[in-house]
Amino acid sequence: MQWKTHNSPGTNKARMSQSQVKTMLVCFFDHKGIVHYEFIARGQTVNQQCYLEVLTRLQESVRRKRPGLWPDKWILHHDNVSSHDALRFHDFLAKNSITKICHPPYSPDLAPCDFWLFPNLKKCPEGTKIC
Repeated sequence: MQWKTHNSPGTNKARMSQSQVKTMLVCFFDHKGIVHYEFIARGQTVNQQCYLEVLTRLQESVRRKRPGLWPDKWILHHDNVSSHDALRFHDFLAKNSITKICHPPYSPDLAPCDFWLFPNLKKCPEGTKIC
C-alpha cells in the first residue's frame, strides 16, 4: 500500500512472464563426476516409458565411462517419483541386475544434487556444455 493523492500517477506493477528457455535436465552422477545427462524435449512428460528409455542410455554410459563398475558394481539412487516406482521400472531393474537404493521420503539429508551437482552447474559459463 502507498500513500498518494488522487492526482498521483498510477503505480506500475511488475509482472512475471514465462521463460521461453527453461529445459528439463535429467542427470546421473557419481563421486567422480557426471556419468550421463539428457535434456528432455519441451512439453514432454517424464513418465515411466521416457524414464526407461533414459535408463537404457544410462546403462550404455556407465558401461563406457565407468567400465570398472559394469555390470554389477553400480547402484542407482533415485527419489520417489511415481515413474520410478512403476512395475515396469522394477522389472527393468531386475532384468538388468541393477541394484537400487530408495530415497527416504521427506528426507532433505540425502540430497546429493544440492551439495554436489547444482553448485558445480552454477560454475559453468552460460551457453557452454555441462562441466
